[in-house]
Formats: sequence, structure tokens, C-alpha cells
Amino acid sequence: MPPPPRLLLVLLLAVLVGAVSAHGRILLAFDGLPRSADSTALRLPSESEGQRPLPRAGGAEQGCEMTYGFLPCTETAAGNLFLALAYGFLMFKSATYLSAGSELLLEILGPGIVGGLFLPILGALPDALLILVSGLSGSKEVAQSQVLIGMGLLAGSTVMLLTILWGSCVVVGKCDLSENSTTVDSQDTKAFSLFGSGVSTDLQTSYAARIMAISVLPFIVVQIPSILKLQSGHRLTLMLGLIVAVLLLLTYCLYQIFQPWIQRRKLEYSRLKHVMSGLLKHAQMHTFGRLMDGDGSPNVHVIEKLFHKIDLDNDGRIERGELQAFIVGINFEDIDLDSNLAVDQVMADFDRSQNNLIEKGEFIDGVLRWLEEAKRAVVTSGVYSKKFMEDFHTTTRDEHNALLDKDEDDGESIENPTWTCSKAIALLLLGTAMAAAFADPLVDAVHNFSSATSIPSFFISFIAMPLATNSSEAVSAIIFASRKKQRTLSLTFSEVYGGVTMNNTLCLAVFLALVYIRGLTWDFSSEVLVIFLVCIIMGLFTSFRTTFPLWTCFVAFLLYPLSLILVYILDYKFGWS
Repeated sequence: MPPPPRLLLVLLLAVLVGAVSAHGRILLAFDGLPRSADSTALRLPSESEGQRPLPRAGGAEQGCEMTYGFLPCTETAAGNLFLALAYGFLMFKSATYLSAGSELLLEILGPGIVGGLFLPILGALPDALLILVSGLSGSKEVAQSQVLIGMGLLAGSTVMLLTILWGSCVVVGKCDLSENSTTVDSQDTKAFSLFGSGVSTDLQTSYAARIMAISVLPFIVVQIPSILKLQSGHRLTLMLGLIVAVLLLLTYCLYQIFQPWIQRRKLEYSRLKHVMSGLLKHAQMHTFGRLMDGDGSPNVHVIEKLFHKIDLDNDGRIERGELQAFIVGINFEDIDLDSNLAVDQVMADFDRSQNNLIEKGEFIDGVLRWLEEAKRAVVTSGVYSKKFMEDFHTTTRDEHNALLDKDEDDGESIENPTWTCSKAIALLLLGTAMAAAFADPLVDAVHNFSSATSIPSFFISFIAMPLATNSSEAVSAIIFASRKKQRTLSLTFSEVYGGVTMNNTLCLAVFLALVYIRGLTWDFSSEVLVIFLVCIIMGLFTSFRTTFPLWTCFVAFLLYPLSLILVYILDYKFGWS
């Protein structure tokens, strides 16, 4: 027996196929709804009776049109609600299949082009397709009306990721905060202490937040005529905004593609820092005096003693062999150190004259730079004791091991890669086909439900449609966050920021291209303002800190209802719409 989600998917497809086979009327029994013999909740017009007109505002009539000529259509609010739920579930499944296929493909081919280019695009594909079909078909007037659904999805998806999902990850991932405001992995004994518990991320996660904040630039470009109250130039700024969005998308994808290279560079730099800390610690223990005084100022006299100790032939220059002999004499028990690589890194860092020798002045300058790096890396109370060097050595060791773990994880072998690759491709094709097939019917159902209930389509798509396209991502993020470890939390928040970045680049580029090509009116100032404010507030909030106490989740949660209220006030009280 298949699991419940698949069973429900089969049942929904059976309903739709059964509707086509019947080629007649389908009555849905909604309790409490009065029905006459001539009323239908969901119907397929037969060939003999044609299409029954649906009254619209202003006396206009529009028939019940079947999407693709065979999918069922409906004339009632309840029927459209059912169709919206059915198609929404199918879009949710398509997003799930795309996500599963992408992850399998990433396991086989690794990061690089797959992880940097295809995965972000495939993750944003359902949203992009829904935005595209929202204004692709019908007359210009119909497209102008339906494109609000696309903008609602774009705004709703971004706001939901940065508010509800972000706050939920803080709640489920919270751990105890130590005295130095860092979290203790897997330790959650302080219940819902607003200041005593929270989450921590790594520094790279804050970089992802900064990239997300920068990605709002296209929104600013398209709003220039409204900001400056210009009567012309709207199409020009649309084109400029589209170009900026595409350039940012390409830049972001290239950044993702070259991340493995960046990761290796980080590992090399971390290894150099650890060698540096080991040398300083060894020098502190085996030279006459401390490298740093109690107030943090370097002791140049002791550094000169260290130079003469390494310079075995006393010629005033340190050669490669002398440096290697000194490094080999240091016992790096905590890491597997390649002495040749360590010598290469130290020589490259110290030998500014590039003569393959380290002069005395170069050595002193290099050690002084290392001491400054040590002071930045280790938080002290202003007193630099012998323990300070031990703390720096421990910090660099932990940083090196963390990067080494990530590098080893990327190199894990896959059992039966052929089967895994075939499964990944099948899931990607199925997810793409479902997203392409059911995006248009979902937009039609939401638009018809909005017309039948007089609820603005923007608010329906803002609240409901992101649940269809982002639920799979949200569930995965919450599961990852619940492991209560800094590394998994860092990955989780990075994925959230990455999803918003793709919304602000790929999805916005699709939307701007649609508006420009179809000659639609850009009248989304309130919606753009909401996206801009949420992205900037959360971007600034998360770009310059790595620890978030539990109280920060309430900041995120409050932004969601405030966003809806702001759009309503600006559109319906101040007439921005």
C-alpha cells in the first residue's frame, strides 16, 4: 500500500481523469449549499450544451472555460476552492519531486555547476512557472488582472521564508546560550528563555544574508519613476530592472558554482592559520620571553630571538630547509600536517621579495601580522597571558577540522550511482512536467475563486500559494533545524536566504519580462515596498551577527501580519493600487 501522500495524489488525478471520461457534469456535495436541479459546483460542458456563461461585474459574461480543453472548470466559490486545493497539492508534489531529484543529483555530481546553477533554478521553478502563467494567456485586460496573482506569490513566498519559516527555525533549533553568547549544541535545558536560549550560525551564513539584501536592487530600479514621480520612463526602468535581475542571477549562480574552489581556499587558509598558531605557541614556550606583553603590544626582541633560532647557519636569512626543519620539530598532534605544504604557505606569506628566502625584516613583519590576526581571532578581556596563545591554537584547530569535515562530506561515495542518477532524472522530469501542467490551472482556479468571493487575488496568492510551492522546503528546513547543531542551523538559514535571493532575481526577472513583453502596467508599489522592507530589515538583522536569542523569532513573526496590513492600508486607504 503506497504511503498516504502518494495515495492522495493518485486519488486527485483519478478525480480529474474521471471528470474527463465522464465528459459531463460533476456534482460536489457541499453541506449547507442550496442547489437546484440546474446548479453545479464543478462541471464539464458537454458538446451539445456548449458553455454556460458566468456573470461578471459590469454585466459582462464569460463562459466556464476548461483549461487545456479537458480539465474541469467551476462556476462557484466552493468548486474553485476545491480545484485550487487540488492543483495546489499537485504543485506541492512537483516541488517535492524537484527537491528530491536535485538532492540526489547533487550527491552524484557534487557541487559546482549542478549545485550552483541547476539546483537554485530548479528550486525556484514552481514559483517561476506560476508567475509566468499568471499573465501569459488571455487578453491584456485579463493578464493585467491575473498578474496580481504572480506578484502575490512573489511577495508571499519571500515574506513567508523570512518571517514564519525563519522564526520557526529559531524556535525548533534553539539551544542554551553560554556566557559568551554562543550556543551549546544539542543542549536545550532553559525551555523558552527569551535571552538564555537561541541559535548560532557560522560566518558564511551572514554572507548569504548580505547577498540576499543586495538582491533587492532590481526592485529599487523599477520603482525609480514612482519614487521620483516621473510621468514617463516606466518601460525603460522595467527593462533596466530586468537586466539588473538577470545580472544578479548570473553573478549569484557563478558564486555558487565556484564555492567548492572558495571552500578549498578557506581550507588552505585555515591550515595556514593553524600552522601559524602552532609556531607562535611553540615560540612562546621555547623562547626567552613572551611574544606579547600583557597589554597586547608585540615584543620585537623575542621575535628576533625566534628568528635566530630558526636561522641555523646564522647567515641572517631563513632558507626553505631551515624553516622545514623547524616546522617538523613542532608536534602537531591534533591535525595531519603536510610539512611541505606548510612550508610553501609560510614562505608565500613571509617572502615578500620572492627570492625564496625570508629576511629578518620580512620575518618580523610576518610574525607581527600573525599576532594581529591572533588578537582578532580570540576574544580577551584585554590581558594577553600565555593562555592567549593556547586559545588561539585551539580556535584555529577547531576551524580547520570543521572545514575538513565539510570537505570530506562532499567526497562521500554513492552506492549504485547509475540507479541513483536514473532516479534523480526521473524525479526531475516528473516534477518539471507536473509544475508545467498544473501551474496554469492553479492560477485560473485562484483567479476564479477571487472573482466569486470578491477577495483580492493578491491576498489569496500571498497567503495560500506559497504553501503549495514552499512547503517541501519549509518542512526540510524545520527538520534540519530541529537537530539543534550550529552546522545544520547554518545550512538551514543559508538555504532560506538562498531561496529569497532566487525569488528576488530569477522569479522577479520572469515577472518583469512578462510585464514588459505583454505591455502591462507596473502598478505594484505597495507590494514592492513590503518585499523591500522585509528583505532589508531581516538582511541587516542577520548580516552582522551570528547568534540569535529566542526573542528574535517574535521580530520575524510580527513582520508577516504587518506586511499584509501595510499592503491593505497603502492599496485601499491611500489608493496606491
